[in-house]
This record gives sequence, structure tokens and C-alpha cells, in this order.
Amino acid sequence: MFPKGIAIVAITRHGVETALNIKQALDVKGLKNSVFAPKKYSQIGVCELDGKFGDFIKENYDKLDAIVAVMATGITIRAIAPYIESKLTDPAIIGVDAAGKFVISLLSGHYGGANDLARIIAKGTGATPVITTASDSMGKQSVDELAKILHLTIENSKSLAPVNAAIVNGESVVLVLVGDVKIPAEVVDGFEVKRVDNCEEAVEIVNRYDAGAIISRESLKFSYSDKPFTLLRARCIAVGLGCRKDSRCDHLVEAINAALKTVGLPAGRIDWFASVDIKRDSAAMLNATKLFGAPLEFLSVEALGSLNHPDLSPDSKLVQEKIGVGGVCERAALIVAGKNSKLIFKKTKLNGTTVAIAEGK
Repeated sequence: MFPKGIAIVAITRHGVETALNIKQALDVKGLKNSVFAPKKYSQIGVCELDGKFGDFIKENYDKLDAIVAVMATGITIRAIAPYIESKLTDPAIIGVDAAGKFVISLLSGHYGGANDLARIIAKGTGATPVITTASDSMGKQSVDELAKILHLTIENSKSLAPVNAAIVNGESVVLVLVGDVKIPAEVVDGFEVKRVDNCEEAVEIVNRYDAGAIISRESLKFSYSDKPFTLLRARCIAVGLGCRKDSRCDHLVEAINAALKTVGLPAGRIDWFASVDIKRDSAAMLNATKLFGAPLEFLSVEALGSLNHPDLSPDSKLVQEKIGVGGVCERAALIVAGKNSKLIFKKTKLNGTTVAIAEGK
């Protein structure tokens, strides 16, 4: 979550104290963050705010995943107003009063994660979270919330307003899965779920409801529909694995589940597991991946070594000496996730195993 980082900005002495409390709450969750404040309020753990808050927003708005503004909400709104573009690209914006009593999700509540972040901060600091998105206030799941949970790309964002309105107003809404797309049923709430072979059939089903959403692995080409629906493309999710000869199945399962929990990804969304082909006979790896119900692909040392990608961690000399390539799990995940993939969980070791997760475009 929030790989580009979270900026916590305060502009008063009291606000800095609250900002540091917020930082502590985010640190506990392992979320990358930094506190910024004017030089006169600087102390250990606080970066100097160079210029006014508006200047900070102008410089960093598109460089961060989230901005937590510990100040009057009006100041925050005026500062971000010129840069707001889309709920699909805007960072999460959180407003917190200087006393730290309320944590308000202001912008990009669902897709940008502001609602989740507000809850994390509120729970960690003892504040009251303020969530005003209609679906949340009524206990219903919006389409963009579903897209975030399941790592889906929203291809027609203009459809979100009418489809979410149908959800909030209690109208009939359908979720149509195209082909073999994997969507865990336990995270879908409030939709009637159907499965079809192609997009044309999906549109026909949507037309029987007030609104809907269609999930496919490919960009959709479809005929006209007189009912609003959101097109969601399932990104390929690949989990790269590495393990020692004596690794146990339960250790691998524990490491995989820990990685999934960190990025908030349901286990049912895994499309592929991947590793190096010298692990082809690893009973622990074969048994562990079988429990998740996703296929395991083995890649040659040559294929892994040929990958050049900016997300890769530094090579391990020990792994290089043992098998001939400086890393396995990140490379394997990126290759299997497909063209233009990126790491959403970098190589992490646990119980003698290594796990990485990549997401295709």
C-alpha cells in the first residue's frame, strides 16, 4: 500500500505533535511516510517544509500516494484545487485537525485509498474517522472500491457515477465475469454475480439490470448498452517464490499469506506462481502453491538473468554463486506477470523463503 509514500504536513507547533503521532501509527503498519513542517517547528523526525503549503502541493501532488494535511480543511482544499484531475490518478488526501480529534477522507476515498488510510490513522491515534462517500456511509461497496480491492483497471471512469448511484439507491446491479477471470466471491458484496464466455453476452446480461460492471482479462470491445456499466480489466497477478532445499510447505504458505496481507490482495486473485526451474521437484513449493489453486511456472536461469527491470532489488552474490543469477522471486514474478509489469511487493524473506508479487498492466 502507498509505495510512493505518504507526506504528513503540519504548519503549527501543536500540529507537529499530532503529525508525529500519525507517523507513529503509520510506522506500526509499515507504511512509508515523512513529516514536514516549517523550519521553526523542526525537530527529530521532521523534514523542513520549504516554502508555503501550496508550494509543497504544487511540487509533490503527483509524486506521492497520499498527503495528510494537519491543518484547517479550507487551507487544504484551496491548495489542492488547481491540481485535482481524476479519482483514478489523484493521491489520497486526508485532513486532520491540529488537535488530532478528527481524520477526514477528503479526496480519492476508494481508488486512491483515502478511506482506508483515514481509518488506519484514526485507529492508531484514537481519533474519529470521517468518511463521507455515499457507499461507505450506507455500508455498500462501490465499483471503484471493488476495483481497488481486486487490483482491477477502470477503463471507463465516467461510468462510475451512474453505476455507484444505482448501488447507493438500492437498484439491481450485476457483476459479470468474462471468460476465466479469477475473482474471489468472498470480497464481492452487493452485486449479483454472473459468468459468461464473451463481452457480447456480458452486455446482454447488464441490460437486464439497472446497472452493472464487467470484468475481463482483456480490454473490452462491446456493443452499445442502454444501461450504465463499468468496464474493469483484471491485471495479471504473479507471485514469485524462492526457497531453500529444506523449506517446509507451511513456511511457504505463511510467507505468501504475509505478502498478500501487506498489499491487501485476496489469495483468490493470484493468477500465477513462478520460480526457477531448479525448484521443479520442490515438494514444499508444489504443495504450497496447489493450496492456493493457481498454476506454478518454472523459468530457466537464462530467462531470469536476461531480465532488466528498474524495480529489481540489488543482486545477491550468494544466489548468483549458487544458481547463476542474482535473484529469483522478483524476476520470476515480473516475467510471468507480462509486459509492462511492476512489483507491488518487493523481495521479502521469511522462514527461509523469499516472496515477491508483480502486477501486469
